[in-house]
Amino acid sequence: MIDWRHWHNEPYLVGGLVLLGWLWALAAGPLRARLAPGEPYPRRQAWWFYSALVLFYLAVGSPLDQIGERFLFSAHMFQHQLLMYPVPVLFLCGIPAWMADRVLDHRALGLPLRLTLNPLACGVISTLVISIWHAPWLYEWALQDKLVHVAEHLCFFAVSLLFWWPLISPSRVFPATDYGSQMLYLLAVEIGMTPLFAYVTFSSDILYPTYEYAPRIVAGFGAADDQLLAGVMMKLMSIMVSLIAFGVAFYHWQKKQRDPV
Repeated sequence: MIDWRHWHNEPYLVGGLVLLGWLWALAAGPLRARLAPGEPYPRRQAWWFYSALVLFYLAVGSPLDQIGERFLFSAHMFQHQLLMYPVPVLFLCGIPAWMADRVLDHRALGLPLRLTLNPLACGVISTLVISIWHAPWLYEWALQDKLVHVAEHLCFFAVSLLFWWPLISPSRVFPATDYGSQMLYLLAVEIGMTPLFAYVTFSSDILYPTYEYAPRIVAGFGAADDQLLAGVMMKLMSIMVSLIAFGVAFYHWQKKQRDPV
């Protein structure tokens, strides 16, 4: 059964998060005078960035990971939604523009980044990668192999950064797209993800054997119920997040139309 004391403290997880936190602190602290002379310490971004690291750890290092990996597809779905929505938003909002552009503004990276960070590429790549990972053989492989599972989570986080980039890019070199395009982008991605939502929600078969044969930890809540809940969670969370982002973009678009200056 579930061991609520089971927290992941592997060196690659804790060490990776500590390394990211240390690099941010180094750039924002001792190196700030050289990287961005005159810039104040980004206190607000610090809260966002370190909140992203903490939430990432809670998503993949807490007992939620064990529940999602061994017992409930819906718990696994919730874990992935944490990696796809709040974590990348906090992560991107926590990077000051001068810090992002110091990394991105290199001639060698110009063409690859222009090809990757445009809205079409961001939408297509994020939709395809997330959809492909839900193929039964690949998703089941991730449940059975720890390294593949780690790769799956890193892929979800990486392509979620791409998904959010046209909306909340921290960079002045590769900025967010205009508000009208943001609304069209959100609509297009939502349409692109619909086949995956329908596939998970309305499948008459249990897609992943791990959850079909998993011990039932909630009485009367079978594998079919779990899969249906996971599909509904996937769709509802996506719609809710898209509607909020769409509303924010629409508000700023309207404001800009009324006061173009």
